Amino acid sequence: MELTQAHREALSDVLQWRRDVRHFLPDPVPAATLKRLRMAMDMAPSVGNARPWRVLQVSTPALRQAVIANFKAANTTAAAIYDDEKRKAYNALKLAGLRDAPVHLAVFTEQNPDAGHGLGRQSMPEMLSYSTVSAIHTLWLAARAENLGVGWVSILDPDGITQILNVPESWQLTGYLCLGKAATDDDTPLLERNGWQGHTDTIWREI
Repeated sequence: MELTQAHREALSDVLQWRRDVRHFLPDPVPAATLKRLRMAMDMAPSVGNARPWRVLQVSTPALRQAVIANFKAANTTAAAIYDDEKRKAYNALKLAGLRDAPVHLAVFTEQNPDAGHGLGRQSMPEMLSYSTVSAIHTLWLAARAENLGVGWVSILDPDGITQILNVPESWQLTGYLCLGKAATDDDTPLLERNGWQGHTDTIWREI
């Protein structure tokens, strides 16, 4: 299949409007949409075709509350590294949409998958986690094409999350995602709009 200018423009729009969403509407995400997102992840590349990502949709209220408590503790610890002025700015940021997002996805990497037979990860075993990150980004773009937003919650204690969700020891937390309809659409990163960090160009040099 030869892609056209229309494909390039559509992809450019999806990339431009893909944002890390922290403000969600409570509207449920249809099961058919979630199935399409899972199928999009099925098409993501992976080292040795190992498909190491493992996704848990966290719907049980008690488990969600435990994840929120984990975030609050980690967030308090993270805020402590800043001086008073910067800490005030940090605490003013909304850094997760855990309470509002209708869908929570915990994405793990299986560290010892049988699939792939070890190809491509003998000298760089981290390629398994990189493969999961690629699958998450594929999901993220597919969600945007469905007019949904994704927020990646990184302020968590990963060991605590693995215990809360009672996953196998070989599963390593790679990403905890909030998914749903964004409360507002914006093509500017939230941290840039709030004055925390401006957008920078990719460093790309030919040597």
